[in-house]
Amino acid sequence: MANVLLLRAPSNGQEDRYQTTFAEAGYQSISVPVLETISTNLPALKDTIRSGPRAENFDGVIITSARSCEVWKSAVGDLPKDSSVGTGEDSWSSTPFYVVGQATASALAEVREAYGQTPYTPEIICGESSGTGERLAQYIRELTLKPKRLLYLTGDKNRDTVPSMLEEAGIELRSLKVYETQGSRTFERDMKQVLSQNTGFALAFHRWWIVHFAPSAAEFVTPILGNHFNFESISPLKGPSICTPTPRVAAIGSVTAAFLQNELRIHVHVAPPKPTPQDLLAAIVGYDRDSAS
Repeated sequence: MANVLLLRAPSNGQEDRYQTTFAEAGYQSISVPVLETISTNLPALKDTIRSGPRAENFDGVIITSARSCEVWKSAVGDLPKDSSVGTGEDSWSSTPFYVVGQATASALAEVREAYGQTPYTPEIICGESSGTGERLAQYIRELTLKPKRLLYLTGDKNRDTVPSMLEEAGIELRSLKVYETQGSRTFERDMKQVLSQNTGFALAFHRWWIVHFAPSAAEFVTPILGNHFNFESISPLKGPSICTPTPRVAAIGSVTAAFLQNELRIHVHVAPPKPTPQDLLAAIVGYDRDSAS
């Protein structure tokens, strides 16, 4: 079986669903953190949470990344439990949170696990089967009771697909940037440790899969990974190197796949329809099986 390099941070304090899923299928996988996250506008988020959804007539919250969930969790941890936020409709626990995937839903559920039932705790989590921001926006547009105004928690690299689709449907958004990302200062060192200390990850004797999760991460790591791998290019300028392996590449999400191919000119072998460990595994297994036949 192949080695699988997951370019993302492993789960903290719990079983990593990606690595467990691949291990059960006989693949050896490892996660290497690529990006560092810096919280932004935390005071503004705390004020919004403390005031409650009715203060700004929010009918729901859109969260499209686990990092935004972590910032919400951090803000809730700093707020008093004896809140002035009301109950019923004036409580975040009775406000729908629209998420883009199961990983985001699980990250949001950690708020309740950490702090129990509070007026700040997300209880109504919707849209986790959507898989992409575009499909989540379409899901919201098609709701029978369509929201009029939503709080949208973003990072510094969000595309305008979700806002455009919702605004076209007459849904107002208040966007609040709650995190920024930058390349991990330890990624190059971490990669060298992975390749030197894990004998099962020996470069020369195993087939490799490299899994990209975000365009910004892909742009940052590609020059570093190029020291260890020979990527299959869309428009190759030189022949393959005999000294480094040529990995197969998987991309989570159509945006990441398009960025790898159109901007970095790296061939993407599979792009699973949804960002779940099961869908990723199925895509990789299917490609490996078809390639071997």
